[in-house]
Amino acid sequence: MTDQAESESRRLLGRLRETLAEEGAGQERLDRITQLIASSMQTEVCSVYLFRDAETLELCATEGLRPEAVHQTRMRLGEGLVGRVARDGRVVNEADAPSARGFRFMPEIGEETFPSFCGIPIQRLGETLGVLVVQSRESRALSDDEVYALEVVAMVLAEMTELGAFVGEGEALRARHTLPAMFQGGIGQEGVAEGHVWLHEPRVVVTNPIADNPEVEKARLKEAVERLRVSVDDMLQSVRADGTEADQREVLETYRMFANSRSWLNRMEEDIAAGLSAEAAVEKEQSAARQRLSNVPDAYLRDRLHDLDDLSNRLLRILTGQGNDTGAEMPENPILVARNIGPAELLEFGRGRLKGIVLDQGSVASHATIVARAWAIPLIVHSGAVTEEALNGDHIMVDGDQGIVHLRPDDTVVTAFRDKIAMQAKAQARYAGLRELPAEAKCGSIVALHMNAGLIAELPSLESSGAEGVGLFRTELQFLARPNVPRRGELAAIYARVMDAAGDKPVVFRTLDIGSDKVLPYMKREDEPNPALGWRAIRVGLDKPGVMRMQLQALIRAANGRPLTVMFPFIAQFDEFKTARQQVLDEIARERKLGHVLPSDLKIGAMLETPSLGFAPRQFYEMADFISIGGNDLKQFFFAADRENERVRRRYDTLNVSYLTFIEQIVRRCAETGTPVSFCGEDAGRPIEAMCFAAMGLRTLSMRPASIGPVKHLLRRVNLDEAKSVIDRARGSGIQSVRADVMDWLRTEVA
Repeated sequence: MTDQAESESRRLLGRLRETLAEEGAGQERLDRITQLIASSMQTEVCSVYLFRDAETLELCATEGLRPEAVHQTRMRLGEGLVGRVARDGRVVNEADAPSARGFRFMPEIGEETFPSFCGIPIQRLGETLGVLVVQSRESRALSDDEVYALEVVAMVLAEMTELGAFVGEGEALRARHTLPAMFQGGIGQEGVAEGHVWLHEPRVVVTNPIADNPEVEKARLKEAVERLRVSVDDMLQSVRADGTEADQREVLETYRMFANSRSWLNRMEEDIAAGLSAEAAVEKEQSAARQRLSNVPDAYLRDRLHDLDDLSNRLLRILTGQGNDTGAEMPENPILVARNIGPAELLEFGRGRLKGIVLDQGSVASHATIVARAWAIPLIVHSGAVTEEALNGDHIMVDGDQGIVHLRPDDTVVTAFRDKIAMQAKAQARYAGLRELPAEAKCGSIVALHMNAGLIAELPSLESSGAEGVGLFRTELQFLARPNVPRRGELAAIYARVMDAAGDKPVVFRTLDIGSDKVLPYMKREDEPNPALGWRAIRVGLDKPGVMRMQLQALIRAANGRPLTVMFPFIAQFDEFKTARQQVLDEIARERKLGHVLPSDLKIGAMLETPSLGFAPRQFYEMADFISIGGNDLKQFFFAADRENERVRRRYDTLNVSYLTFIEQIVRRCAETGTPVSFCGEDAGRPIEAMCFAAMGLRTLSMRPASIGPVKHLLRRVNLDEAKSVIDRARGSGIQSVRADVMDWLRTEVA
């Protein structure tokens, strides 16, 4: 940018600040700003379009077009050149707009005499709030300096829109963060909750986007960047000193690279020279990075841009003094709202404090999901940009059954939602009366219902839910929730406390199940094209025998003469199980030599999560002390449908004929060798699915504690032999799923 352009830009921003400081309503301010920009840019037209809803732009102010078109002219996202700018978040600069791709002629606004068009997205942190447009009678494209000046102005407009400078009548000039909003996301954990927003990272607000003295602002920026560099270097020294490996150190190395990037600093200094404050310059670059992030298909580059985004947040907090600790008090019935969150940060809240969790990102198999299930609170993932819309204390309702978030809901939504909560509470009270009764069907078949757990804090649910044991204790949370590898003694103490809490009820410990999206903070992340099918679970354990040995030793010592049940995850072939099983036996022999107390009884089993294991040699079924069907992974591999992908995972029904037939085959093979078999996973906790599994011969199911009551309630009301007949008839008819037939039968059976 030339010195003259810098000077012009500063003059324009100076005049803009004066205009914003003048008294007047939001509409008056916008009108004055369009006049100012048209005059400064020497164009006949300047217009501002803002979103009135998520899909519709509205002309809110104009200099040069017909004034009667203001608040009357609207267009859909992507419609015309203005809609294209808003949709793509990119500048459109055309000398001859009518000949440009996507041009739409709107006679009502009187733009036919202005062929040139330059549209600039009004963006804040990657969110497009509207479009700034200049037009002229002369057929010319604006120069790079002129476009840059308008980008700087658009950034200031975005910041002032966020601060409420243009609030007026009509939807497009409404105050931000006040209207009801609904977001649809993925279901991480079922359940419903009502409460108030608690933001994990409160929004940084830039209150001074325009500055008088560029040299002072550059000095402030340099000082803040230096503080940032020192903090990153200190963190790097810390992780090197304690031996932290790979992923965490790699992230910090990337941080340091960005913090020392001359081009990053140069771009921000150019923005300051144009008239922005240091804070606004950082945010302008952050917005540009977020916009690039949304268009990058490569996972590695997306991660790098995420790193830059996080670094920009750190720099903004240094400049503004707005740290995470804002002094705000956690509201009553807090529901955590975050872009994403790690297990350690989440666990700091403690069980019982949060009523629900909503994540912009996340996944159904993430660390947060594991914790939410452990706490039995609803979790919505991939919810979009809730963090951009929510404010601390906002009323929020989370429907984990439907994957819907209601932010600042209106009265009709509140009434319907509270009715649903009341109905669920009434049902839970009814289920509590079944706590001491067995899950015995009318035909006399009894199904053992166990619970899944991953935290010691969940163990009280053994009593309250009526669970007969812990069918799956996830051991990875103790590894995920700390910056370093836990010591053997620490693990032994934790596992001993789990057994103590369970009393005489059995606990099945699943060995470390990491990989895919569950990456240890101190382990190098492998760049794999399909992590779910990659280096994970038992594959990591067999390739890193030291970690597995340490965990097995901790389990053996925790048992201290009590029964011990160990299960290996993601076994795909017989040899993997044989090798893993031998490691347990080797550790038993080693502990015996050391004179340590051995378990009074030892059972070694496998999770059947891959279709291949269903066809393993008979010797596998004879060797395994038990088998647990891991339904979550088995289902996605059986149907080749990623359970993170809403577009494909919902296409396939658990009650699909092929899937139920495969479950029946596994049950039959286990019966032939006398091998106990159970089903563990989300579907085990859905009453209809659980009943069908029991009808196929499964007599042990493991699920989240809150599901035990509903499942037991249905099982006690049906005859499993009749259910099996219904399923068999449906299978014989050639249909794809037995669900409709089963539901028709249930309507008459349990009416």
